[in-house]
Amino acid sequence: MGYLDSCDFPVLPPAEYKVSEKTREAGFSIEPDDIASVVRGHDYNYYKKIGQVEGIIEKLSASADDGVGQDSIDTRQDIYGVNRYTEKPSKSFLMFVWEALHDLTLMILMVCAIVSIAIGLPTEGWPKGVYDGLGIILSIFLVVIVTAISDYQQSLQFRDLDKEKKKIFVQVTRDRKRQKISIYDLVVGDIVHLSTGDQVPADGIYISGYSLIIDESSLTGESEPVNIDGKKPFLLSGTKVQDGQGKMIVTTVGMRTEWGKLMETLSEGGEDETPLQVKLNGVATVIGKIGLTFSVLTFVVLTIRFVVEKAVRGEFASWSSNDALKLLDYFAIAVTIIVVAIPEGLPLAVTLSLAFAMKKLMKDKALVRHLSACETMGSATCICTDKTGTLTTNHMVVNKIWICGKINEIKGNESIDKLKTEISEEVLSILLRSIFQNTSSEVVKDKDGKTTILGTPTESALLEFGLLAGGDFEAQRGTYKILKVVPFNSVRKKMSVLVGLPDGGVQAFCKGASEIVLKLCNKVIDPNGTAVDLSDEQAKKVSDIINGFANEALRTLCLALKDVNGTQGESSIPEDSYTLIAIVGIKDPVRPGVREAVKTCLAAGITVRMVTGDNINTARAIARECGILTEDGVAIEGPHFRDLSTEQMKSIIPRIQVVISL
Repeated sequence: MGYLDSCDFPVLPPAEYKVSEKTREAGFSIEPDDIASVVRGHDYNYYKKIGQVEGIIEKLSASADDGVGQDSIDTRQDIYGVNRYTEKPSKSFLMFVWEALHDLTLMILMVCAIVSIAIGLPTEGWPKGVYDGLGIILSIFLVVIVTAISDYQQSLQFRDLDKEKKKIFVQVTRDRKRQKISIYDLVVGDIVHLSTGDQVPADGIYISGYSLIIDESSLTGESEPVNIDGKKPFLLSGTKVQDGQGKMIVTTVGMRTEWGKLMETLSEGGEDETPLQVKLNGVATVIGKIGLTFSVLTFVVLTIRFVVEKAVRGEFASWSSNDALKLLDYFAIAVTIIVVAIPEGLPLAVTLSLAFAMKKLMKDKALVRHLSACETMGSATCICTDKTGTLTTNHMVVNKIWICGKINEIKGNESIDKLKTEISEEVLSILLRSIFQNTSSEVVKDKDGKTTILGTPTESALLEFGLLAGGDFEAQRGTYKILKVVPFNSVRKKMSVLVGLPDGGVQAFCKGASEIVLKLCNKVIDPNGTAVDLSDEQAKKVSDIINGFANEALRTLCLALKDVNGTQGESSIPEDSYTLIAIVGIKDPVRPGVREAVKTCLAAGITVRMVTGDNINTARAIARECGILTEDGVAIEGPHFRDLSTEQMKSIIPRIQVVISL
């Protein structure tokens, strides 16, 4: 698939550089640091000297079509490293204790406790003189222990959760087969397949692809996306594919990547204080200042009165130990004022209440990393949630299909057999061709012969339907030649492909959001497989079918084709005059327990809103099923909302429950 753009550069003689004996014996002819510096530094001159992407593939003993062999994985990891980043060691329990001690209120109380004991012992003796100080220390101990234990327990749970989150998979070609592997199993030389929404898993070089646009803002801070092609072939780990699809060869992994170098220079930033913490620290500071002011005034007043009384009695020149104890007693009174002013029970009360809240959340299988997050979450008044994969299972299946003027419900093999009897072989052939040719996903077989579909849930649902209908993915791809591809993205909301036929002809296939693709069609397939004119009345009926599917909470896709006049080398993908093949309704079931969760949130006074990019009718249906959309609620599309005046926005915002982000 695709074209190599590297031919735009003139190939220069190989560069002079040193290769260690270890690397040469392993079968490679370029050092890890050399190849890493080329990609990180975007060194075009060196890139051209070593033969561009073809030279790099050769030096890494890889193949653009076959990938790397499974037997060379260990050797590659030994020479070029593993795709893992150095992580900070987990914090011990004592570290959590130390962090808990850094609370401002607790620090003030600790100073007061020490001073109280220091003054109490000489003035009141043992053990009466240490009661106040030990009471304060006990309160501090309880606060610190409760906080540290809660945070430590949560850190252990989050450690396991982080392990699950790190189970990211990428699609690679190895041993001539496309397969899905963990991001941590990537090795230098792997051929990685990228599509819209993917994160670049390692540094690499672009091989081929279509309209590949990369968002590098996470590394560079630049919001402007970068077009990747043969002239700009460098891909950096941590960046995201904004649009298009492509194929890259991994050149650098782990800490040698640009992302790895960035992680070395960055230290973990401190956490922001919650509103409750800010208020408590403010109260403690104000009370501390007031208490300190009054204690100093009290001590000064008592001391001045004592000195004046001695002067009046004519004893100012003679001082005894009793006088010193008297002054110490005055100081103890001042300290007592500070101790009394500080509410030592407040931190304990707050900590215990938050710990109780955390325990309740844990029973509901909710993990809280820090106690303070309970307070922050408790302040939430509105929850905005995505639909796909959050409210729904994200396992899509074709539920209904409209073709040749009839609606067929798809439920197992029996419904497929019924569909085959209602349409001709020619129509079925066109339908299967539009499914298997116009897709960014693939059907692969593992060692056991088990078929697996690699791709997005929507694409997988279509391919699964095509296989169920008797289609052969490999035979289809082997018979027809993909000439050009315009991948799907959130702006176009459609995917188009140009296919070369065995007889030399060219066909264009288009699929995407039904309301968009339908506007591009002026013909429709009849039961015999012939393209007939699509009248306005028929188009209205098809539009009603689309809305009917959407009202049943089905995601609709429109499939269309067009015969293109021209040779396979000169043709371009048309943007109009397509022939409508079918309308497919794809079901994404709602997750169990979602409706109950929404009901609980609403009962607690929390507004729940759905934000999605789906068809507005589909979104409405799902929102009603989840209990989000009520009778007086509003479902609105982004462009419509932006066209409203400020007054209209203010009046409608409280009632908005579904937002279509277009």
